[in-house]
Amino acid sequence: MTAQQMGRDAKRHARKATRNPVFRISARAGFVASGLVQVLVGVIAIEIALHHSKASADQSGALGDLAHAPGGPVVLWIVTIGSFALALWLVVSGALATGKDTRSEWGHRIRDWGKGVVYLAIGFTALTFARGGTSSSTHSTQKGSADLLRLPGGPVLLGIVGLGVVVLGVFLIHRGIAKKFVESIRVPSGTAGRATVALGQVGYAARGIAIGVVGVLFVVAAFTADPQKASGLDGALKTFAALPFGAVLLVIIGLGWIGSGVYTVLRARLAILD
Repeated sequence: MTAQQMGRDAKRHARKATRNPVFRISARAGFVASGLVQVLVGVIAIEIALHHSKASADQSGALGDLAHAPGGPVVLWIVTIGSFALALWLVVSGALATGKDTRSEWGHRIRDWGKGVVYLAIGFTALTFARGGTSSSTHSTQKGSADLLRLPGGPVLLGIVGLGVVVLGVFLIHRGIAKKFVESIRVPSGTAGRATVALGQVGYAARGIAIGVVGVLFVVAAFTADPQKASGLDGALKTFAALPFGAVLLVIIGLGWIGSGVYTVLRARLAILD
């Protein structure tokens, strides 16, 4: 059997696996899990704006709050399994991606694999809390930045990472404003469809703004050689709170994250997994 034939067989088996009903249900559960985390991040952001919370406004803070809620550990295991399943589906989907040309094909692959890494991170964080442990994404981000800064050319590398995150933020904002996300879902008709699209637009824009600020903080950390500046999503959202009228901005962004979470939960049913 030639390498080309082996590649075709591998893709055929992968497609068969992704069409398995159990696999698809698990992947859709991953969207629900992600939506829940986004809603919790939005709620924490609003609480911080109103000075009612000291929790981290990121996935570790959201999952930490969930761990202490009634029935939280059970939900955390569902988040863990769903996130891992969705990450696996995205990795396989990326491997099977096709496009009009090679550039388009690899664009789809990089996008799916990037999302897969994000859901994998959510899964591992949820698993840590589900097993009774604790996690701090802010601490992990700062430690990773410090390790990078110690490398030869570390500040340049960290600056490149920051610029990459800024580009991701801009991409999310554009994806929301231009309604690019509707290509990956089955949009309902009528009012339900319009509401779904509106939630998607607001959600992508809010997430893009917050993630863009995360990238800016990475760039600042690179220029100042201070890893404490790279504080991740929690630091980015708290940066808004420190601005004039920052509380209002943070409430708006928090509402945007809640809208994004609701859209992502809806996406669990509407996503095209073919």
